[in-house]
Amino acid sequence: MAKTCVLTGKKPMYGNRVSHAMNKTRRRQEPNLQWKRIWLPDEGRFVRIRISAAAMRMLSKRGPRAAFKAYGVRKPRR
Repeated sequence: MAKTCVLTGKKPMYGNRVSHAMNKTRRRQEPNLQWKRIWLPDEGRFVRIRISAAAMRMLSKRGPRAAFKAYGVRKPRR
């Protein structure tokens, strides 16, 4: 499964791990993804999606429908 946020589209970033001797090796920074069950009152069901912590804050602030609309998500799957 891809480590990508469904709402924001955040993906892993790549960079260099630099030692004291300036040796560079590749590293990967993962987004802070969590599984979240969201209740959709108009559909009367829960939706389980994998979203970032930033998207969770947006969901609690705006509500599910407004957040989906802001991020351009049409309809979440089960």
